[in-house]
Amino acid sequence: MTTKEFLQQLITNPEQLSNLVEEAIEMAFQQGFLFRTCETPNSSEVVTYAPFTLFPSAVPKARLVQALEVQTHFNTLVDKISQDPDFLEEALASTIQADDFTARLVSIYRQVQQEGQTQSIVVGLNRSDYMVEQSMDGTSSLKQVEINTIAAAGFGVLDRLPEVHRHILRTTGLLKESECVQDTNMTPAMAAALAKAWEVYGQKKAVILFLVEDVQISQLTQRYSEIELWNRNIPVIRRKFEEVSRRGSLDGDKRLFIDGLEVAVVYYRYGYMPDNYTEQSWAARLLMERSRAVKCPDIGTQLAGTKKIQQVLASPGVLEKFFPDQPQVVEQIRATFAGLYTLDMGPEGDQTVAMALTNPHKFVLKPQREGGGNNYYGEDIVQVLQKFKNDQRRAAYILMDKIQPRTEQNIPLRKGLPPRLTTVSYEIGVFGAYVRYEGEMILNEALGPVLRTKSIEHDDAGVVRGVAMFDSPLVV
Repeated sequence: MTTKEFLQQLITNPEQLSNLVEEAIEMAFQQGFLFRTCETPNSSEVVTYAPFTLFPSAVPKARLVQALEVQTHFNTLVDKISQDPDFLEEALASTIQADDFTARLVSIYRQVQQEGQTQSIVVGLNRSDYMVEQSMDGTSSLKQVEINTIAAAGFGVLDRLPEVHRHILRTTGLLKESECVQDTNMTPAMAAALAKAWEVYGQKKAVILFLVEDVQISQLTQRYSEIELWNRNIPVIRRKFEEVSRRGSLDGDKRLFIDGLEVAVVYYRYGYMPDNYTEQSWAARLLMERSRAVKCPDIGTQLAGTKKIQQVLASPGVLEKFFPDQPQVVEQIRATFAGLYTLDMGPEGDQTVAMALTNPHKFVLKPQREGGGNNYYGEDIVQVLQKFKNDQRRAAYILMDKIQPRTEQNIPLRKGLPPRLTTVSYEIGVFGAYVRYEGEMILNEALGPVLRTKSIEHDDAGVVRGVAMFDSPLVV
């Protein structure tokens, strides 16, 4: 019997379903697969299980291997872009006229460039997200949704999910399928990249600063990374923008201090949305960017993850600029691109607007935002573009082909949500880590895959937003 066959049998037996769901949730608690609750996001006295699927979802092995193999090239690409001010300025020229948030980031980038970068160490922790597009003839292809270069999240708890899924498969007699769920070891590997940057910084008494949000529903997942660092005898502190603004300072060598502690690495778990910032926060961000502390990410790397850069990279000849003598690398990266279209003012942008208004259900309208819940679909695209079609503000967006994903049957588990058989689709996320020192890549790794799965009733995703669930790949 396969998982699919077992699910069909399970929904006809409510008692068996209830018992299996209870066992899965208890196993999740035992594994530490935990979130704070929405009701008490800043307290660990009341916790619940992180949302997940009852069974792992089937992922074609070829597509999973493809996503893992291209990740180190994406790491390199992001790093090259972050070091190319001319490319960033040209690519984002129209966007910063239309999007104030991106303009503020670019302003900080310019100031750091003008002053002369004080740090030759760069550490990147990113996640490249894909969907498996299913064709009518049964073939599949891997299509990139986006790349996250700041606060790429989820790995803390996700290392604990495969054991939950294997246990459920074993208890239901699906022993062969349980062997197709692979362990992940992303948390130690992500922490190792931060540790490498701290080590190269060369000050044993310096700390790694986690820059965190005010509402910290996912703090427990971040603690796993902190523990890994403490186990390496690397001290970690957590501070908010407001605390850095009030108690942070630079010395004459631009070393960053907060509360008297020298900061070797700033790890941004926050700072990717406009509402993350006040004027005080912007001042704190500039202080940290101007410092000698290693930034994860630095401002150039954050800009490299914008949607406009994603669209520009899909233009003919652009990838070749970054990999001039590596046509195979260009081919590997380009093979993952969906159709991406500019909305800049001019004939090409006008054509994109007309195309989107004619067939809005074939596309996704994407602003320069991270965190989920920001994209527009269907008739919402029409409303936005009708408003901005002859306005410079349309350049704050890009248009992308809507990917038609492979679908599966599964049972989502979330606190307060009755378990029911649901048609779902998933995004494959591949975590990557790299460290560059004095122009040389001293670490560049693809760390492993994760799945975020949602009902096909929803267009946009986001685990914390209450839409997506964590999931494990069942390699088929």
